Amino acid sequence: MSLSVPPADSLKLLVLGAAGVGKTALIQRFLHDSFEPRHRRTVEELHCLAPVPGALPIRLEILDTSGSYSFPAMLKLRIRQADAFLLVFSLNDQDTFQELERLREEILLVRGDLDAPMVVVGNQTDLFPGVDTGPGQLLSVEAAAVAELQWECGYLETSAKLDHRVRDVFQDLLRRVNLPCLLSPALERRRASAEPEKRQHRRRRQHNCMVS
Repeated sequence: MSLSVPPADSLKLLVLGAAGVGKTALIQRFLHDSFEPRHRRTVEELHCLAPVPGALPIRLEILDTSGSYSFPAMLKLRIRQADAFLLVFSLNDQDTFQELERLREEILLVRGDLDAPMVVVGNQTDLFPGVDTGPGQLLSVEAAAVAELQWECGYLETSAKLDHRVRDVFQDLLRRVNLPCLLSPALERRRASAEPEKRQHRRRRQHNCMVS
């Protein structure tokens, strides 16, 4: 699915998926080219990239979510606010793809249409060899078929640990909102300066994105 960029100065990407599938790891690899092997529980973090002439025409806001979704009303609000979605599951865990199916249904229910730009990401390819015929490879085939043929959205397999196709994920999603993004040296430098803003559910805060 694709749509035109909304007439605004920012594009909001919402990253959804079960806990432990590597949502934060993908974002950290994309923004900072780093990988933290220990799982760190995320509450909610907003990462921003300021516009870069010739590379990124508007501000990019990436919202990292917890994976527990203990606040259904907050999840619905984030879905309504988002312009595009990254749906992440682990190729090593069938249950995380089933959770992705539930989250997609929630997106369709909240937005009331089938046109929300989405990219499905099968993460953690490093946990099984590509020629393996075990559960990981079977899930890969199933997920690709469902995402591309039934949901008609993008599908990529990644490894945040090995930096495999992480950049492709964000480029594909931006392309689906008709926003060309050239990851030039200028944008690479700007990525390094992106700072996350932690957000709390129980009280309202100003959502300030400071990127130098």
